[in-house]
Order: sequence, then C-alpha cells, then structure tokens
Amino acid sequence: MAYMNQDRKKVFAAALKEALKGTGIKYTLGVHNHSTIMMNIQSSPIDFFANYYNTLKEQPRYQYQERALFPVDSMDVNVYWYQEHYTGKALEVLTKIIKILNVGNHNRSDIQCDYHDVGWYVSLTIGKWDKPYVLTEVKR
Repeated sequence: MAYMNQDRKKVFAAALKEALKGTGIKYTLGVHNHSTIMMNIQSSPIDFFANYYNTLKEQPRYQYQERALFPVDSMDVNVYWYQEHYTGKALEVLTKIIKILNVGNHNRSDIQCDYHDVGWYVSLTIGKWDKPYVLTEVKR
C-alpha cells in the first residue's frame, strides 16, 4: 500500500536542498493523502516549457499535433516518460529530482493479475493553475 509521511518528506527535502543548491530553483514539497510526495517547481532559470515543446516538435509521432502545443503557465511532468519529453539542462535537473523522490520506493505491481503495489506515488508539477511558473534570469 502506498504510504508517505512527513518524516520521509524531511529526508527528501534535505537531499533536494543539497542537490539543487546553486541552481536558482525555487520549489515546494508536500505530502498528499499520506500516499503521494508532491513537488512543485515555482521558478527557475530553466525554460521547461520551451524545452518541452521543442523536444516534442522533433519527435515524428508528434508532428501532427502542433496545434496542441501552446504556451501555458503550468504543467504536470510525467515521471515515467520525462526522458522523452525533455533534453539538456531541463532533463538533467528533472532526472536528479525524480531519482531523489524515488529513493527507497518500490513498484511490485503486476498488470497481468491486476495487482498494484507501490511504496508511494510521485507528483511533479511546474507552476500551478493559480500561481504560474516564473522564468528567472541566470545569476552570474
């Protein structure tokens, strides 16, 4: 059964603080329904949106979906397929974050027999619907 608590969140918070030191990324971390660790990236010098759209445009299977690619203020990151949706610095940062949020997690789910067992769920968002993502300048 998926379970997340404040003690684990504190461990993740310390690891994220160390890993993201000097990157200029501002974020919040929370626990939702005792089952999900939720991270929201509020601002950073990385343009996640442009990176996402440019990466999708380069993939042949998305060439007919350009009408669906429009600027937004927030987005959910698919923590299972993010490697196909981002490149460069954005991919490097997201990989670091997702690996930290999954330390100690397990997935013993078996779709063949409809058995679902994970340690906890991970939710990663960039901006929120009511508080848009802010692209900051790189500090020199």
